[in-house]
Amino acid sequence: MKFIKEPINQFIRLETSSSIILFSASILAVVLANSPLGPDFLGFWKEYISINLPGFELSKPLYKWINDGLMAIFFFVIGLEIKREILTGELSHIKKASLPLFAAIGGMIIPATLFTVLNSGNAGGEGWGIPMAADIAFSLGILTMLGKRVPAGMKVFLMAFAIIDDLGAVLVIAFFYSTNLIWSNIFIGLGIVAVLMLLSHFNYYSRYLFFIAGLAVWVLFLKSGIHATIAGVLMALTIPLNRKTDTRLFYNRSKELLDKFLEDCDTGENKTVLSKKQLHTIDELEELTETTTSPLQHLEHNLHGWVSYLIMPVFALANAGVIFNFSGDSNIALSVNITLSMIIGNVIGIFLFSWLSIKLKISELPENVNFKQLIGVSFLGGLGFTMSLFINNLAYTDPVLVDSAKMGILIGSLIAGTLGYITIRMTIKPGVS
Repeated sequence: MKFIKEPINQFIRLETSSSIILFSASILAVVLANSPLGPDFLGFWKEYISINLPGFELSKPLYKWINDGLMAIFFFVIGLEIKREILTGELSHIKKASLPLFAAIGGMIIPATLFTVLNSGNAGGEGWGIPMAADIAFSLGILTMLGKRVPAGMKVFLMAFAIIDDLGAVLVIAFFYSTNLIWSNIFIGLGIVAVLMLLSHFNYYSRYLFFIAGLAVWVLFLKSGIHATIAGVLMALTIPLNRKTDTRLFYNRSKELLDKFLEDCDTGENKTVLSKKQLHTIDELEELTETTTSPLQHLEHNLHGWVSYLIMPVFALANAGVIFNFSGDSNIALSVNITLSMIIGNVIGIFLFSWLSIKLKISELPENVNFKQLIGVSFLGGLGFTMSLFINNLAYTDPVLVDSAKMGILIGSLIAGTLGYITIRMTIKPGVS
């Protein structure tokens, strides 16, 4: 089972270590926004950056370039994770996927419904999608703080749940937070995606072709009214998962090449400069290595660090900065409704749907996980920082609503994370892993 557990452990280690940087960037954004530097800090992200080419112009404030551009890469990586999990991972079998699937459905329906009821008749009703989201980096980071006592099954369940929840958030953004659609651009973009999927089906992949096509799809979606980050998810689905070289062939051939390289090294007169034969051997090794890793896994491996350690912290700096103002200028009701929906809505929705699926014998609890611990994980599902902030920017244009929702998101995420940590800490047994 090691070959299955190790990729999961690597994923968890990456997500949890990046949560520290993400948390630090969020705190820094809030502190700066509420300091004497606040106006300059918040104004910096609103500075316009323009690209002007013959027949083409694109002008957006900096935070929009981050939300529409850099976050497209974030969604691209999410798409890669979803495709890999569905084809070969925790979501590849209905028995494995059923519990996190039901948990994610409950974690989307109940918070959205609760918010709609609580906020009925008040401004900001279009923000119903905000409390639905879950933040995998922060959630796994909290589990890591609890050490080796946390059952491995709990970590895998939380990771699978968060990935399904992300897929749900992507669909919500595509269908409910895209306006004034230009269908011609959408159909051209989808046509390009369809061609790439056909090439992928026949196991053809060229990083240059897919990059240029991906850039074209992003621009088309950006100009169409559908959110540009959806292009990232669609492009991820076109990346092949198949490998051209199996591991045994890789081992035997690389051993031959390394032996050949060593022989050339022994006969070479100049130890500083490689011979032409050695350079050719290195080229063959690089080509062999590239064909041994699938394009999907190669991209996910190489981009995940950039997303976790750069893109998400930059997004937090640009979007988490909010002036905490509880005066008449803020919509306190909206803040409270979002906070309650994130906490109460998620813990009820995730736990109730999970409990029902288990009692109906559709699903089963992960190994060494009990219902009390499942309540703790349900609280962590209410920690929706990154995706909630993203949906907030799509749902509202009124600065008062945007900032009020941010306050609700930050407070709700903090309380949900704290309650999840305390609940799981009180219910896990020492030495369980």
